[in-house]
Amino acid sequence: MNFEQNYTQLQKQQLTMTPQLQQSIQMLQYNRKDLVDFLKQKSLENPFISISVKSAPKTQGTSTEKYNSNQSRTNQSTSGSIWDTLATTASTTSLYSAVIEQIHLSFRDTALRDLIIWLAQYIDHNGYLTLSMDDAITLTQAEPLKLLDALTLLQQLEPAGVGARNLQECLMLQTERNGQAPNLAYLILEEEFEAFANRKWDHIAKRYAISLSEVQEVSDFVKTLTPHPGAIFSNAPTQYVRPDLSVKITDNQEIIVHSVKTGLPVIVFQKEYYEELSVLQDKEVSTFINEKQSEYEWLKKTLIQREETILRIGIAIVNAQKEFFLSEDRPIQSLTLKTIAEELDIHESTVSRSINGKYITTEFGVFELKKFFTNALVTTSKEGNGSISSDQIKKKIELFIQDEDPRKPLSDQKLVDLLKKDGIEISRRTVTKYREALFISSSPKRKRFD
Repeated sequence: MNFEQNYTQLQKQQLTMTPQLQQSIQMLQYNRKDLVDFLKQKSLENPFISISVKSAPKTQGTSTEKYNSNQSRTNQSTSGSIWDTLATTASTTSLYSAVIEQIHLSFRDTALRDLIIWLAQYIDHNGYLTLSMDDAITLTQAEPLKLLDALTLLQQLEPAGVGARNLQECLMLQTERNGQAPNLAYLILEEEFEAFANRKWDHIAKRYAISLSEVQEVSDFVKTLTPHPGAIFSNAPTQYVRPDLSVKITDNQEIIVHSVKTGLPVIVFQKEYYEELSVLQDKEVSTFINEKQSEYEWLKKTLIQREETILRIGIAIVNAQKEFFLSEDRPIQSLTLKTIAEELDIHESTVSRSINGKYITTEFGVFELKKFFTNALVTTSKEGNGSISSDQIKKKIELFIQDEDPRKPLSDQKLVDLLKKDGIEISRRTVTKYREALFISSSPKRKRFD
């Protein structure tokens, strides 16, 4: 079949796809937040529909969030079970507010304090001063020495490193206050920052007449410092992950998969209002309420099918990845959408939509369903041909590096050679990509001198 025939057939399929079928596909693809938003909109269009979202109970009973056409949001629960809702909580105090408060507590009301407050407004969310001293002089018309005094006092505030004009100064400010800093740490950062950052340690050791192990000690210390001192005051909005499935492991190592009901929207039909309108002898009203009732029935049925489909696919994924849930090293086997689709006799696109933005919670963490799909790489070994997932290769690379001699770290090419001995033939470029995905530095940067 040529391209034109394919395109024509696709057009015909698209023309016969009803709006309800399109919405069914959308509902399957939505994560829980998007699904709630979609149903909220439906409740605004349909006066007989209200939406309740079950959340974890505070003490007894079940809290809910309700949505309908007359009441957009009521009875909102702020609680959640430990495994149902993961949150990254933002600080309630901004960096700017914290700095201003310290200025008022630490300095008398003088012209110098006014300059410190003025400089504070140019501190970004990471804690860095975004204004040059030349620009500050131009804008304030203050004496350069007065501005420098103001900056020095600003940089004495918490968190250590605040008010720095660049990374070098940020690290120096933190080092200056740290009683555990190696003797030459501050001087090396001040005089040889570029050489230190580029690991020209032979040059540093020679200049300061110290050993490479002492330079290594400075490096280890600097790694304990933060390049973003203001990050602890992050005002980013709270991020929530609501799992769709949960896994429980029984004492006899049986894996049980359940749908997570909390956070799942429940659609409710406003029967009393429907009955009030039903008694009216009006043809248009009768047609309207019957259409809206049919829409409710369809939505209710589609929600049930959506939940059942996600559960079926979740069970199939867990069965295919049993070792991940039962073994402490959490190995992930090669698995494709096609494998699950064939097993369940459904289309690959259905599997793809069902895992999109969906999560599964376990006693050892919450994982996106997409995590369990990884293409297999063909390998050769003494036992014959086989396959291995990219996740398994990453674990091998990680283990090789964990066991390496830190004075002679393994290069990416050496990792290629070690993998080849295990029957895994991949390129150096692929090894580099996997290593970087593991947030492991290159061999020159891993080298230690102690």
